[in-house]
Amino acid sequence: MTVPSPARAAADRLHRELSALGEPLPVGPLPGSAEDDWRASGADELTGYADGPPESGPGAPASAVRGALAVAASCRVVGSGPVPRLPGVELLSQRARSAGLRRNAPFSVGGHFRSVRAQDGWVGLSLARPSDLELLPALVEAEVSGAPFRQVADWAGQRAVADVVDRFVLLGLPGGAIPPEPGTPLRPGVRVDEGPARVDRSTPPVVVDFTALWAGPLCAHLLSGLGARVVKVESTTRPDGARRGTPAFFTALHAGHESVRVDFDSEPGRMRLRELVDHADVILEASRPRALARLGLDAAAQVARGAVWVSITAHGRDQPDRIGFGDDVAATAGLVVHGPEGPYPVGDAIADPLAGVHAAAAAAFALHHRRGALIDVSMVDVARWAALS
Repeated sequence: MTVPSPARAAADRLHRELSALGEPLPVGPLPGSAEDDWRASGADELTGYADGPPESGPGAPASAVRGALAVAASCRVVGSGPVPRLPGVELLSQRARSAGLRRNAPFSVGGHFRSVRAQDGWVGLSLARPSDLELLPALVEAEVSGAPFRQVADWAGQRAVADVVDRFVLLGLPGGAIPPEPGTPLRPGVRVDEGPARVDRSTPPVVVDFTALWAGPLCAHLLSGLGARVVKVESTTRPDGARRGTPAFFTALHAGHESVRVDFDSEPGRMRLRELVDHADVILEASRPRALARLGLDAAAQVARGAVWVSITAHGRDQPDRIGFGDDVAATAGLVVHGPEGPYPVGDAIADPLAGVHAAAAAAFALHHRRGALIDVSMVDVARWAALS
Protein backbone atom coordinates (compact mmCIF):
# COMPACT_ATOMS: atom_id res chain seq x y z
CA MET A 1 0.00 0.00 0.00
CA THR A 2 1.41 3.38 -1.02
CA VAL A 3 1.61 5.92 1.80
CA PRO A 4 0.44 9.36 0.60
CA SER A 5 2.82 12.28 0.86
CA PRO A 6 2.18 14.71 3.75
CA ALA A 7 0.76 17.29 1.34
CA ARG A 8 -1.56 14.73 -0.25
CA ALA A 9 -2.69 13.56 3.19
CA ALA A 10 -3.43 17.17 4.15
CA ALA A 11 -5.47 17.74 0.98
CA ASP A 12 -7.41 14.52 1.58
CA ARG A 13 -8.15 15.50 5.18
CA LEU A 14 -9.42 18.92 4.11
CA HIS A 15 -11.65 17.31 1.48
CA ARG A 16 -13.14 15.13 4.22
CA GLU A 17 -13.82 18.19 6.36
CA LEU A 18 -15.57 19.83 3.40
CA SER A 19 -17.50 16.74 2.27
CA ALA A 20 -20.86 18.23 3.29
CA LEU A 21 -20.46 20.79 0.52
CA GLY A 22 -19.69 18.49 -2.41
CA GLU A 23 -17.44 15.89 -3.96
CA PRO A 24 -13.65 16.21 -3.74
CA LEU A 25 -11.92 17.92 -6.65
CA PRO A 26 -8.83 16.56 -8.42
CA VAL A 27 -5.73 18.32 -7.15
CA GLY A 28 -3.01 16.60 -9.16
CA PRO A 29 0.18 14.98 -7.87
CA LEU A 30 1.63 16.24 -4.57
CA PRO A 31 4.88 14.36 -4.08
CA GLY A 32 7.60 15.35 -1.65
CA SER A 33 8.50 15.06 2.00
CA ALA A 34 7.68 17.19 5.02
CA GLU A 35 11.35 18.16 5.23
CA ASP A 36 11.46 19.32 1.60
CA ASP A 37 8.33 21.43 2.04
CA TRP A 38 9.67 22.93 5.28
CA ARG A 39 12.93 23.99 3.63
CA ALA A 40 11.09 25.35 0.58
CA SER A 41 8.88 27.48 2.82
CA GLY A 42 11.81 29.35 4.35
CA ALA A 43 10.32 28.78 7.79
CA ASP A 44 13.31 26.64 8.74
CA GLU A 45 15.48 29.76 8.66
CA LEU A 46 13.09 31.38 11.13
CA THR A 47 13.21 28.55 13.67
CA GLY A 48 15.95 28.30 16.26
CA TYR A 49 18.48 30.47 18.03
CA ALA A 50 20.11 33.37 16.21
CA ASP A 51 23.57 31.82 16.65
CA GLY A 52 22.45 28.24 15.99
CA PRO A 53 21.33 26.18 13.01
CA PRO A 54 17.85 26.25 11.47
CA GLU A 55 15.43 23.89 13.18
CA SER A 56 12.25 21.99 12.39
CA GLY A 57 9.46 21.07 14.75
CA PRO A 58 6.89 18.30 14.80
CA GLY A 59 4.55 17.33 12.02
CA ALA A 60 4.38 18.81 8.54
CA PRO A 61 3.00 22.36 8.70
CA ALA A 62 4.45 23.42 5.35
CA SER A 63 3.00 20.31 3.72
CA ALA A 64 -0.38 21.12 5.28
CA VAL A 65 -0.19 24.52 3.60
CA ARG A 66 0.76 22.96 0.26
CA GLY A 67 -2.13 20.53 0.43
CA ALA A 68 -4.66 23.25 1.28
CA LEU A 69 -3.31 25.49 -1.50
CA ALA A 70 -3.79 22.62 -3.94
CA VAL A 71 -7.43 22.27 -2.86
CA ALA A 72 -7.95 26.01 -3.30
CA ALA A 73 -6.30 26.04 -6.73
CA SER A 74 -8.56 23.19 -7.91
CA CYS A 75 -11.70 25.28 -7.35
CA ARG A 76 -13.27 27.31 -10.13
CA VAL A 77 -14.37 30.43 -8.30
CA VAL A 78 -15.10 32.20 -11.59
CA GLY A 79 -16.61 30.35 -14.51
CA SER A 80 -14.15 31.25 -17.25
CA GLY A 81 -10.71 32.66 -17.88
CA PRO A 82 -7.25 31.25 -17.23
CA VAL A 83 -6.59 28.97 -14.26
CA PRO A 84 -5.27 31.32 -11.55
CA ARG A 85 -1.87 30.92 -9.97
CA LEU A 86 -1.53 30.97 -6.20
CA PRO A 87 1.63 31.39 -4.11
CA GLY A 88 3.38 28.36 -2.69
CA VAL A 89 4.65 27.36 0.74
CA GLU A 90 7.02 30.34 0.74
CA LEU A 91 4.09 32.39 2.05
CA LEU A 92 4.95 31.00 5.49
CA SER A 93 8.00 33.26 5.64
CA GLN A 94 6.59 36.22 3.70
CA ARG A 95 5.94 38.46 6.69
CA ALA A 96 9.36 37.88 8.23
CA ARG A 97 11.12 38.48 4.90
CA SER A 98 9.23 41.75 4.43
CA ALA A 99 10.23 42.94 7.90
CA GLY A 100 13.81 41.61 7.82
CA LEU A 101 13.20 39.35 10.83
CA ARG A 102 15.37 36.37 11.77
CA ARG A 103 15.14 33.42 14.13
CA ASN A 104 15.00 34.62 17.69
CA ALA A 105 14.61 31.73 20.16
CA PRO A 106 13.68 31.54 22.98
CA PHE A 107 11.39 34.39 21.87
CA SER A 108 9.20 34.31 18.78
CA VAL A 109 10.55 35.82 15.56
CA GLY A 110 8.70 39.06 16.26
CA GLY A 111 9.84 39.11 19.89
CA HIS A 112 6.34 39.32 21.41
CA PHE A 113 5.96 35.69 22.55
CA ARG A 114 7.81 33.72 25.21
CA SER A 115 7.20 30.52 27.12
CA VAL A 116 7.54 30.38 30.90
CA ARG A 117 7.54 27.46 33.32
CA ALA A 118 4.64 26.88 35.67
CA GLN A 119 4.74 24.39 38.53
CA ASP A 120 3.71 21.42 36.41
CA GLY A 121 4.57 22.37 32.84
CA TRP A 122 5.01 25.20 30.35
CA VAL A 123 2.73 28.01 29.28
CA GLY A 124 3.19 30.60 26.54
CA LEU A 125 2.03 34.19 26.35
CA SER A 126 2.01 36.86 23.64
CA LEU A 127 2.42 40.50 24.63
CA ALA A 128 1.91 42.08 21.22
CA ARG A 129 -0.73 44.72 22.02
CA PRO A 130 -0.48 47.72 24.34
CA SER A 131 -3.55 46.35 26.10
CA ASP A 132 -1.69 43.11 26.89
CA LEU A 133 1.03 45.04 28.73
CA GLU A 134 -1.60 47.11 30.52
CA LEU A 135 -3.17 43.90 31.87
CA LEU A 136 0.06 42.48 33.30
CA PRO A 137 -0.33 44.06 36.78
CA ALA A 138 -3.76 42.39 37.03
CA LEU A 139 -2.21 39.09 35.91
CA VAL A 140 0.74 39.01 38.32
CA GLU A 141 -1.04 41.05 41.02
CA ALA A 142 1.86 43.45 41.35
CA GLU A 143 3.41 46.46 39.68
CA VAL A 144 5.26 45.57 36.50
CA SER A 145 8.46 47.23 35.35
CA GLY A 146 11.54 46.16 33.46
CA ALA A 147 11.42 42.79 31.71
CA PRO A 148 7.75 41.75 31.67
CA PHE A 149 8.31 38.09 30.80
CA ARG A 150 10.60 37.68 33.82
CA GLN A 151 7.84 38.88 36.12
CA VAL A 152 5.32 36.61 34.39
CA ALA A 153 7.75 33.70 34.89
CA ASP A 154 8.13 34.47 38.60
CA TRP A 155 4.35 34.57 39.00
CA ALA A 156 3.60 31.47 36.88
CA GLY A 157 6.31 29.44 38.63
CA GLN A 158 4.21 29.43 41.78
CA ARG A 159 1.04 28.15 40.10
CA ALA A 160 -0.28 25.15 38.23
CA VAL A 161 -0.63 25.34 34.44
CA ALA A 162 -4.43 25.13 34.66
CA ASP A 163 -4.57 28.08 37.06
CA VAL A 164 -2.30 30.19 34.84
CA VAL A 165 -4.37 29.46 31.73
CA ASP A 166 -7.61 30.23 33.60
CA ARG A 167 -6.14 33.62 34.49
CA PHE A 168 -5.16 34.26 30.86
CA VAL A 169 -8.72 33.50 29.74
CA LEU A 170 -10.29 35.61 32.49
CA LEU A 171 -8.23 38.65 31.50
CA GLY A 172 -8.45 38.09 27.75
CA LEU A 173 -4.71 37.55 27.33
CA PRO A 174 -3.41 35.56 24.32
CA GLY A 175 -1.76 32.52 25.80
CA GLY A 176 -2.18 28.90 26.78
CA ALA A 177 -0.65 25.66 27.93
CA ILE A 178 2.15 24.16 25.84
CA PRO A 179 1.89 20.35 25.64
CA PRO A 180 5.05 18.24 25.96
CA GLU A 181 4.16 16.80 22.55
CA PRO A 182 1.33 17.39 20.06
CA GLY A 183 -1.95 15.90 21.18
CA THR A 184 -5.02 14.67 19.35
CA PRO A 185 -7.07 17.57 17.94
CA LEU A 186 -10.38 18.07 19.73
CA ARG A 187 -12.30 18.83 16.51
CA PRO A 188 -11.75 19.34 12.77
CA GLY A 189 -9.68 22.37 11.94
CA VAL A 190 -12.39 23.42 9.50
CA ARG A 191 -15.95 22.73 10.65
CA VAL A 192 -18.73 23.21 8.08
CA ASP A 193 -22.46 23.74 8.51
CA GLU A 194 -24.05 23.41 5.07
CA GLY A 195 -26.43 26.05 3.72
CA PRO A 196 -28.70 26.07 0.67
CA ALA A 197 -27.61 26.08 -2.96
CA ARG A 198 -26.73 29.48 -4.39
CA VAL A 199 -27.46 29.92 -8.10
CA ASP A 200 -27.43 33.74 -8.33
CA ARG A 201 -23.83 34.29 -7.26
CA SER A 202 -22.14 37.52 -8.35
CA THR A 203 -19.61 37.41 -11.18
CA PRO A 204 -16.97 37.70 -9.91
CA PRO A 205 -18.02 36.66 -6.39
CA VAL A 206 -17.87 39.48 -3.84
CA VAL A 207 -15.89 38.94 -0.63
CA VAL A 208 -16.48 41.35 2.26
CA ASP A 209 -13.49 41.14 4.58
CA PHE A 210 -13.82 42.32 8.19
CA THR A 211 -10.59 40.67 9.33
CA ALA A 212 -7.25 42.12 10.38
CA LEU A 213 -3.60 41.16 10.88
CA TRP A 214 -2.63 38.01 8.90
CA ALA A 215 -4.90 34.94 8.80
CA GLY A 216 -8.06 36.64 7.51
CA PRO A 217 -6.33 39.02 5.08
CA LEU A 218 -4.34 36.08 3.70
CA CYS A 219 -7.61 34.24 3.09
CA ALA A 220 -8.97 37.31 1.27
CA HIS A 221 -5.72 37.65 -0.71
CA LEU A 222 -5.93 34.04 -1.91
CA LEU A 223 -9.60 34.40 -2.86
CA SER A 224 -8.68 37.51 -4.82
CA GLY A 225 -6.02 35.47 -6.59
CA LEU A 226 -8.73 32.99 -7.53
CA GLY A 227 -10.74 35.76 -9.18
CA ALA A 228 -12.97 37.15 -6.42
CA ARG A 229 -13.61 40.84 -5.82
CA VAL A 230 -12.54 41.74 -2.26
CA VAL A 231 -13.87 44.68 -0.24
CA LYS A 232 -11.90 45.31 2.96
CA VAL A 233 -14.01 46.91 5.70
CA GLU A 234 -12.40 48.70 8.65
CA SER A 235 -13.72 50.69 11.56
CA THR A 236 -12.95 54.40 11.42
CA THR A 237 -11.82 54.21 15.06
CA ARG A 238 -10.07 50.79 15.02
CA PRO A 239 -8.36 50.17 11.67
CA ASP A 240 -6.43 46.99 10.94
CA GLY A 241 -3.51 46.80 13.38
CA ALA A 242 -1.32 45.43 10.58
CA ARG A 243 -1.20 48.96 9.19
CA ARG A 244 1.27 49.70 12.01
CA GLY A 245 3.52 46.90 10.80
CA THR A 246 5.62 46.44 7.67
CA PRO A 247 4.05 48.47 4.84
CA ALA A 248 5.32 46.15 2.11
CA PHE A 249 3.66 43.13 3.71
CA PHE A 250 0.36 44.93 4.25
CA THR A 251 0.39 46.15 0.64
CA ALA A 252 1.16 42.68 -0.71
CA LEU A 253 -1.79 41.15 1.17
CA HIS A 254 -4.26 43.84 0.11
CA ALA A 255 -3.15 44.67 -3.44
CA GLY A 256 -6.16 45.06 -5.72
CA HIS A 257 -8.70 45.08 -2.89
CA GLU A 258 -11.24 47.81 -2.42
CA SER A 259 -11.21 49.56 0.94
CA VAL A 260 -14.13 50.95 2.93
CA ARG A 261 -14.03 52.66 6.33
CA VAL A 262 -17.22 52.75 8.37
CA ASP A 263 -18.20 54.20 11.73
CA PHE A 264 -19.35 51.03 13.48
CA ASP A 265 -20.86 53.05 16.35
CA SER A 266 -23.32 55.07 14.27
CA GLU A 267 -26.65 53.91 12.90
CA PRO A 268 -25.77 55.05 9.34
CA GLY A 269 -22.53 53.09 9.68
CA ARG A 270 -24.32 49.95 10.83
CA MET A 271 -26.76 50.30 7.97
CA ARG A 272 -23.81 50.51 5.57
CA LEU A 273 -22.34 47.34 7.09
CA ARG A 274 -25.59 45.44 6.67
CA GLU A 275 -25.86 46.63 3.08
CA LEU A 276 -22.36 45.41 2.28
CA VAL A 277 -22.97 42.05 3.91
CA ASP A 278 -26.37 41.54 2.28
CA HIS A 279 -24.77 41.85 -1.16
CA ALA A 280 -21.73 39.67 -0.41
CA ASP A 281 -21.14 36.13 -1.60
CA VAL A 282 -18.49 35.53 1.08
CA ILE A 283 -18.18 37.23 4.47
CA LEU A 284 -14.85 36.89 6.31
CA GLU A 285 -14.70 37.74 10.01
CA ALA A 286 -12.63 36.97 13.09
CA SER A 287 -14.80 38.44 15.83
CA ARG A 288 -16.86 37.23 18.77
CA PRO A 289 -20.38 36.38 17.57
CA ARG A 290 -21.94 38.74 20.12
CA ALA A 291 -19.85 41.65 18.81
CA LEU A 292 -21.19 41.04 15.31
CA ALA A 293 -24.74 40.67 16.63
CA ARG A 294 -24.50 44.16 18.15
CA LEU A 295 -23.79 45.44 14.64
CA GLY A 296 -26.85 43.66 13.29
CA LEU A 297 -24.81 41.02 11.44
CA ASP A 298 -26.33 37.55 11.66
CA ALA A 299 -24.28 34.63 10.32
CA ALA A 300 -27.22 32.22 10.29
CA ALA A 301 -29.38 34.61 8.26
CA GLN A 302 -26.62 35.13 5.70
CA VAL A 303 -25.99 31.40 5.32
CA ALA A 304 -29.73 30.84 4.94
CA ARG A 305 -29.73 33.03 1.81
CA GLY A 306 -26.84 31.02 0.36
CA ALA A 307 -23.84 33.14 1.39
CA VAL A 308 -20.54 31.68 2.61
CA TRP A 309 -19.73 32.93 6.10
CA VAL A 310 -16.11 32.27 7.13
CA SER A 311 -15.22 32.70 10.80
CA ILE A 312 -11.52 32.47 11.76
CA THR A 313 -10.92 32.41 15.52
CA ALA A 314 -8.21 31.16 17.84
CA HIS A 315 -10.18 28.24 19.31
CA GLY A 316 -13.35 28.07 17.22
CA ARG A 317 -16.78 29.65 17.51
CA ASP A 318 -17.72 27.47 20.49
CA GLN A 319 -14.93 29.08 22.57
CA PRO A 320 -15.47 32.77 21.74
CA ASP A 321 -13.67 34.07 24.84
CA ARG A 322 -10.33 32.43 24.01
CA ILE A 323 -7.99 35.02 22.54
CA GLY A 324 -4.96 34.00 20.51
CA PHE A 325 -2.44 35.07 17.90
CA GLY A 326 -0.20 33.09 15.58
CA ASP A 327 2.70 32.29 17.91
CA ASP A 328 0.81 31.49 21.11
CA VAL A 329 -1.78 29.46 19.21
CA ALA A 330 0.99 27.47 17.48
CA ALA A 331 2.63 26.80 20.83
CA THR A 332 -0.68 25.70 22.37
CA ALA A 333 -1.06 23.28 19.45
CA GLY A 334 2.38 21.78 20.07
CA LEU A 335 4.08 23.34 17.03
CA VAL A 336 7.21 24.07 19.06
CA VAL A 337 10.83 23.12 19.47
CA HIS A 338 11.78 22.23 23.04
CA GLY A 339 14.96 24.21 23.54
CA PRO A 340 17.30 24.63 26.53
CA GLU A 341 15.37 27.70 27.74
CA GLY A 342 11.94 26.27 27.12
CA PRO A 343 9.71 25.62 24.11
CA TYR A 344 9.49 28.17 21.33
CA PRO A 345 7.20 28.20 18.26
CA VAL A 346 8.35 27.10 14.83
CA GLY A 347 8.36 29.63 11.99
CA ASP A 348 6.75 33.04 12.29
CA ALA A 349 3.26 33.12 13.82
CA ILE A 350 2.66 29.96 11.82
CA ALA A 351 -0.89 29.35 13.02
CA ASP A 352 -1.95 32.49 11.13
CA PRO A 353 -0.98 31.39 7.60
CA LEU A 354 -2.08 27.82 8.34
CA ALA A 355 -5.55 29.07 9.24
CA GLY A 356 -5.70 31.60 6.41
CA VAL A 357 -4.87 29.06 3.70
CA HIS A 358 -7.37 26.51 5.04
CA ALA A 359 -10.07 29.17 5.28
CA ALA A 360 -9.46 30.23 1.68
CA ALA A 361 -9.59 26.65 0.43
CA ALA A 362 -12.86 26.04 2.29
CA ALA A 363 -14.45 29.25 0.96
CA ALA A 364 -13.30 28.50 -2.60
CA PHE A 365 -14.67 24.96 -2.33
CA ALA A 366 -18.08 26.30 -1.23
CA LEU A 367 -18.10 28.82 -4.08
CA HIS A 368 -17.14 26.14 -6.59
CA HIS A 369 -20.02 23.92 -5.47
CA ARG A 370 -22.37 26.92 -5.20
CA ARG A 371 -23.31 26.15 -1.62
CA GLY A 372 -24.01 28.46 1.25
CA ALA A 373 -22.05 27.50 4.36
CA LEU A 374 -20.94 28.53 7.81
CA ILE A 375 -17.22 27.73 7.84
CA ASP A 376 -15.77 27.69 11.36
CA VAL A 377 -11.96 27.73 11.27
CA SER A 378 -10.23 27.00 14.58
CA MET A 379 -6.63 28.17 14.33
CA VAL A 380 -5.47 25.92 17.15
CA ASP A 381 -7.05 22.81 15.66
CA VAL A 382 -5.71 23.51 12.16
CA ALA A 383 -2.29 23.82 13.82
CA ARG A 384 -2.81 20.64 15.86
CA TRP A 385 -3.56 18.62 12.72
CA ALA A 386 -0.45 20.09 11.08
CA ALA A 387 1.62 19.14 14.14
CA LEU A 388 0.48 15.51 13.81
CA SER A 389 0.84 15.20 10.02
